Amino acid sequence: MPPTITVARRLAARGHAVTVLSDAANRGDVADLGFRSWRRAPNRADKRPESDPVREWEPDNPAGVLQRLLDGVIAGPALAYAQDTLEAIAELRPEVVVSQELLFGVMAAAEAAGLPLALFTTNVWSFPDPLQQPPFGTGFAPAETEADRVRDTMVRAVTRQLFDAGRPALNAAREAVGLQPLPHLLDQLNAADRVLLGVSRAWDFPTAAPPPERFRYIGPVVEDPSWTAGWSSPWAPDDPRPLVVVSFSTFFQSQTAQIRRAIEALAPLPVRGVVTLGPALAPADFPAPEHTLVLQSASHDALIPQASLLVTHAGHGTAVRAIRHGVPVLAIPMGRDQADNASRIALRGAGLRLDANAPAEAVREGVQAILGDPAYARAAGALAEALRTAGDVDAVEELEALAEASRAALAPVGESQA
Repeated sequence: MPPTITVARRLAARGHAVTVLSDAANRGDVADLGFRSWRRAPNRADKRPESDPVREWEPDNPAGVLQRLLDGVIAGPALAYAQDTLEAIAELRPEVVVSQELLFGVMAAAEAAGLPLALFTTNVWSFPDPLQQPPFGTGFAPAETEADRVRDTMVRAVTRQLFDAGRPALNAAREAVGLQPLPHLLDQLNAADRVLLGVSRAWDFPTAAPPPERFRYIGPVVEDPSWTAGWSSPWAPDDPRPLVVVSFSTFFQSQTAQIRRAIEALAPLPVRGVVTLGPALAPADFPAPEHTLVLQSASHDALIPQASLLVTHAGHGTAVRAIRHGVPVLAIPMGRDQADNASRIALRGAGLRLDANAPAEAVREGVQAILGDPAYARAAGALAEALRTAGDVDAVEELEALAEASRAALAPVGESQA
């Protein structure tokens, strides 16, 4: 949500009317904008792990995670999402619908209403086509050999087949709102006029061909969320010990063991440690040595520029925050997009990657390796420069262009478009 809210606020600041349709749990974060909560679709009242309808950390394999997403977000409640969205469209008469890339019911609603649709991703593209990137969630390096290419082709084919398990539910929703059924679930993505990739072109791996025209890299949209506390260092300005920040998922991903092992890894090292937990975990559950602070939250905008290393799950928002400041990363991915971000960092020499179950000793060795070799910080700085000069486009300007096209299409013939 934080990147979405940032773009919504930028749109509002430029004079546009913006309404956020989301879970009731997000109402407080967008109090300065228009807000509606879901009426029929799953609607979390709070952000506690117990209220998560998907609980994607429970399955022990990628197919199980995808099935949870299909049942809980993508396909199972697609009609409910479509009905809520169509109701909002009827009342608000928007010119553009902007959807998160997993809300297929919202996409169907925009298609049924004949409105321009933009998909806004906040990490790397999560579907098997059409970007020429390694398959999502695998953490693979770009294919170099024929065996690599065969592997990637097989993974993509299996992934498309797994997604199609949700096709009956999505097609039932489409028929209920007056749309034709689709041969494949992922065909619903074709309703999007724009796909705004919330990563930098420089973050993804280079490809032989550019992305399709409707795909636009808008660069990372990262700001501290509204619930984040400030940061003021308790250590003397001339303290020579390097600052190591530990930050895993903002919300619950069953990351307790990984955080505890990271704290244990720092215990004997001559460093200053800061652990930020987010709202889902309690600092009292993480005892730490004197030189390591465990905080509910702290401004990463203020904290990370002072750091020498970030230890993280490698979610895009957290990892790219470090890289943008030239801070190397020790990545311990646990799912979602994290292995893909970890591979982008490690393959460029801007950090190291460990297994999610790496013991404290391995984490300690990774910390020492990165702090002991300035090449990692140099590579992180080079990647930061690539992000700054990538030529990514502006999300707000892209959405404004869609709105202008919508106005032009709806205006009577001969009416001024000024």
